[in-house]
Amino acid sequence: MKSLAFASISDLKAKLANREITSHELVDFYSQRFAKYDKQLGSALEIFNTESVLEKAINQTGPLAGIPGLIKDNICQNGRNATCASKILTGFQATYDATVIEKLKQAGALLIGRANMDEFAMGSSNEHSAFQKCLNPWNEECVPGGSSGGSAAAVAAGLVPWALGSDTGGSVRLPAAFCGIVGMKPTYGRVSRYGMIAYASSLDQVGVLSRTVVDNAQILNVIAGYDPKDSTSLNVPKPDYLKALDESLRADFTIGVVDNALNAEGLDAEIKQAVEQVVSFYGKNLNIKIKHLKIGSLDYSAAAYFIISRAEAASNLARFDGVRYGMRSREAKNLYEMYADTRHDGFGDEVRLRIMVGNYVLSEGHAGKYYHSAQKVQHMIRKELVETFKDVDLLIMPSQAMPAFKIGAFDKNKLQMDLQDYFTCFVNLAGLPAISVPCGYSKEGLPIGFQLIGPHLSEAILYQAAYQYEQAHAWHERRPTKFE
Repeated sequence: MKSLAFASISDLKAKLANREITSHELVDFYSQRFAKYDKQLGSALEIFNTESVLEKAINQTGPLAGIPGLIKDNICQNGRNATCASKILTGFQATYDATVIEKLKQAGALLIGRANMDEFAMGSSNEHSAFQKCLNPWNEECVPGGSSGGSAAAVAAGLVPWALGSDTGGSVRLPAAFCGIVGMKPTYGRVSRYGMIAYASSLDQVGVLSRTVVDNAQILNVIAGYDPKDSTSLNVPKPDYLKALDESLRADFTIGVVDNALNAEGLDAEIKQAVEQVVSFYGKNLNIKIKHLKIGSLDYSAAAYFIISRAEAASNLARFDGVRYGMRSREAKNLYEMYADTRHDGFGDEVRLRIMVGNYVLSEGHAGKYYHSAQKVQHMIRKELVETFKDVDLLIMPSQAMPAFKIGAFDKNKLQMDLQDYFTCFVNLAGLPAISVPCGYSKEGLPIGFQLIGPHLSEAILYQAAYQYEQAHAWHERRPTKFE
């Protein structure tokens, strides 16, 4: 049974098919691993009991039949708590399934719990959960990255084979890089957002975290596709991402190296070296054309993301007021006090700060200077990337500026914390797909990741290129020794 901890989805499916193990035993196994390891790790807010998990399964013959997974706590599961790791949603139970949950259940997946996260997905470190901090399984003094840190840490520690996260400015790719696993952020609209509690609606996208590219493709195969319940969903054909892995890249395939990213101020030298080695592999080992280029708008993307995400957050979180659901101040003497006290007591410091910034940049006299200017920058980023992808098939750059940092390292430096999204947030502003793949470890034994970025709806090509790298390297086979 011990070998199941880090087994791939394909291996688990084979064991189930050969009746070496039952779905009940598999759920019990992972539940016991959470019970053994997660009190310290803090990756899950709740693990459901085995009988409850099996009762909610609706298909025993689908492509994920019997395979357990963990769901970030901002994605609604019918009849389960949905808190977004915030006190303001304490006691709130979702009354319906998000579309991705429906699809996973139809595919036979067993959803065993709710992953910890930064409150309302606001953070790059998973230090902002209202309930518990999440730690990095490679070094428990370090953060796992955020906001999908719980999902990433659980997969990296072998507590679950796959998990769902959400990516607003890098919140799948950054924790994937920090934890040494694969993280896919699909094209905006490729995966339905219906039933995902919004942070910034024009940027949010459900993403997949797994230990291997193959596992990642299997999950995206299930959850991707058009959804009429989501007005931003793309009504376009969906390829078979698993079959795409076996296809060869074109003879003239070209990868663009973003030089101003590799030479960015503050980029850790070990990360730069690791990414340069990846570039060398693609160029020399796979004979892929390498083109060095610069993306000028990259330097403005973090500021634009900062403004747009906070503005949309202020609007989206206005609904949490003590009236409809979640907590309500019992001390309030009138309606105004109920609103004010509920939001003050229910939201954490980081969320309150982002709401205030968002309201400021949307306010009369400031919207033109900040919000509308940020939208112009967003348009500039999209335009530049459209032009860039006329000359290259994919882009390559770091996923992170540094290896996972110590918990509390940036408590007094908010700007430095916000800049953790520097290499990732421009992808969300452009609505593009990107995948983070492990490519090494620092001298301290902390994971390093690189990301491949593609044009709209290029997930299949991203998987192909990532898979070819993964097949030639064994980074994904390394495991945090404490959890073996």
